[in-house]
Amino acid sequence: MPNLAQLHPQVVHFVVVLMLAGVAFRIVSLTGRFKFTNHAAAALLIVGAIASYIAYQSGLDAHGPVERIPGVRAMVQKHEADGILMFRIFVVIGMVEALALGLALKSNLAKFAKYANVGTALLGVWGCVQVYETAEHGGELVYNYVGGPGLRSGNPADVERLLMAGLYNQSRNDRAAGKVAESAALNAEMAKRFPGDTTVQFLMVESLLLDSKNPAGAMVALNKISVDAKDTRWRPRQANLKADAWLAMGNRDSAKAVLTEVVAAFPANVRLKARLDSLK
Repeated sequence: MPNLAQLHPQVVHFVVVLMLAGVAFRIVSLTGRFKFTNHAAAALLIVGAIASYIAYQSGLDAHGPVERIPGVRAMVQKHEADGILMFRIFVVIGMVEALALGLALKSNLAKFAKYANVGTALLGVWGCVQVYETAEHGGELVYNYVGGPGLRSGNPADVERLLMAGLYNQSRNDRAAGKVAESAALNAEMAKRFPGDTTVQFLMVESLLLDSKNPAGAMVALNKISVDAKDTRWRPRQANLKADAWLAMGNRDSAKAVLTEVVAAFPANVRLKARLDSLK
């Protein structure tokens, strides 16, 4: 059987929708109203049971790389246990629904089909609760433990983006906590690993200004960053940072000159104009 790890995020969403909708339709069908909900519920729940098997198998294929991350193993095992229980509930529901369809074809057994449907409705309520639990822990695993981004595909570029996100966010947390040396080190690591990324280059300049208190070094770094003169994103940012560096070095006139030039190039940029006005 092929490795299904990469399909796990896609398949689990199908399971959630199919089973929640299927259980809702099954409960409505028991009221005797909206006759179409009977067969609709059967179709949704049987297909959902099949999808739950694929979700179960893809989850088993996906857990290895995630579980090896330090501190993540317990959460992976919790999510896996929830997923296995959910899969078992839905497989039983799918089998009972298939049985009910067979019973409905026999006139002398048709009355038992409704009993089977009542059973799947009751099991379905439990299954929906289990869907919520499984999804909650899955979301926690991805967003709180970074158990998904950068790891599913095995592509080195994906892992690099994961590393960049971690370095960026941790550097911000360190700076906010007053750990400027740690923030500077993380920004330096970003600049070392991703030297061609323009955003990283500007983040390094900010770090030199805010963490290292080195405006002269920041100015040197800024002059090495090449941006298009008409670039509405990077040129104003470069000018702002140059103004910050000049002000940090006590040169207000040079800061005004830098901003005057860029305001002339981008007269619609109200933030640049407001900053220039604040220096007058």
